[in-house]
Amino acid sequence: MDKKMSNNNIVQEPIVQVVNKMRTSSDFIQYSDKNDHVQYWFSYFRTLVDTETLQKKILPALKSNDWKSLLGLKNAIPIEEILLTTDTNTIKDKLLDGYIMVTLTEYGVHCLLIKATLNKARDVSLPEVEFSVVGPKEAFVESIESNINLIRKRIPDEKLRIRELQIGDLSKTKVAILCVEEIVDEENFRTVLQRINEIEFDQISDSSFITQMISDNHNSPFPQLLDTERPDRVASILAEGKVGVMVDGSPHVLIGPTTLVEFFSAFDDYFYNWVNASFIRLVRLFSVAFSILITPIYVAALTYHYELIPNDLLNTLISSRREVPLPPLLEALFLELTIELLREAGARLPTKVGQTIGIVGGIVIGTASVEAGLTSNILLIIVALSALASFTTPIYAMGNTIRMLRFPFLLFAEWLGLLGIVLCFCFLTTHLLRLTSLGRPFLEPIYPPRTADMKDSLIRLPFSLMAKRPQQLRPGKPIRFSIKKAKQNKDIDE
Repeated sequence: MDKKMSNNNIVQEPIVQVVNKMRTSSDFIQYSDKNDHVQYWFSYFRTLVDTETLQKKILPALKSNDWKSLLGLKNAIPIEEILLTTDTNTIKDKLLDGYIMVTLTEYGVHCLLIKATLNKARDVSLPEVEFSVVGPKEAFVESIESNINLIRKRIPDEKLRIRELQIGDLSKTKVAILCVEEIVDEENFRTVLQRINEIEFDQISDSSFITQMISDNHNSPFPQLLDTERPDRVASILAEGKVGVMVDGSPHVLIGPTTLVEFFSAFDDYFYNWVNASFIRLVRLFSVAFSILITPIYVAALTYHYELIPNDLLNTLISSRREVPLPPLLEALFLELTIELLREAGARLPTKVGQTIGIVGGIVIGTASVEAGLTSNILLIIVALSALASFTTPIYAMGNTIRMLRFPFLLFAEWLGLLGIVLCFCFLTTHLLRLTSLGRPFLEPIYPPRTADMKDSLIRLPFSLMAKRPQQLRPGKPIRFSIKKAKQNKDIDE
């Protein structure tokens, strides 16, 4: 009996606890008014409420004489999302989400929660990180509702499943998990759902927080989830059988499981002829290898392997380094760090100033360092080409990883020469072989080898040969279309 009484006490005065805590905030409004029948109290956060909805829909209904109870008021207000409740947690969450609370006594037991949320979001704009000359020109924004709308327009099918969660004790951030039923492997979906549910963190501000918290290996420099701002790319990848993660407040969507080769594949590749697209993709992969290895090879050759350099080139190298007092390693580190400083300064400064710093700073510092005898002009060209090659990576997070990898290769090249480069490459390969994305091998389809999935990895074959979805995803429907039927239709048209 005592237990029942204590529970009743908690239920009888729930709003007192909520209102008294929120009154300390300057933007919390609470006041009373009445019509001919009843007196009422309503409370809300003025910074979260749309004043137009309040003035045109809620206040006229409150002042009218068409209602005498909260249930009657619910029917009188022309707003769809209205909730009658006594639950303290619900009241607190809804007030903080932009709802207006109405009670018939100052600290009543029941209250009516009316949605009047103020939604401020920027309009859909051009992609800034994954810009393309051809194809759609839409990018995700910070509003999760707008982002879901962009996907719904591209996949207008009831099989598109969206599961919404709320994480973060303080931020209470909305997270949406997307997949296409009957195509996605349910194990992948459950893995993402479980990992997000297990997140214990008070503030989730961006999708990058989720990336770090649900990745398989938190200590790896390689991103294990694909981060994109393009709705067309997300829709295409969902149709393959992958899982997407949207975070409210973030203009980027996470996709998994992913593989290493996908980070070097731009979505523009699918807008060109397969021959041109394959050539561009191979150039991109060569650029990545060039960016990582060219400076370490320079250090190794000048430190240990003069005999590998042709005589004509060796004479040029000797003449360019005649006035340089630094060993090749320090010379290379000086230029590499200078490039990184210029890149970071250009990224942090305002756009116009950053562009000026990047161009003028690179020219002035490069020329001055050669004239001062700190570096050779040949290494300056090599480092500049290496930095330029690193920017060909379509995914920004992978570009950061590629630039970072140059430094351990440089140290190994100084230590053991070409043998050190091979040893460092072995360590890198071993790490990639052990790396997984949502439990799936990160090097697929290269290892474990899947010949059927190679059609869209290092090169891209024609769409007519992509009748099957990637085997690595274990899709529920592995067949995308019938090649035989497509050929018959083509023959009929001809």
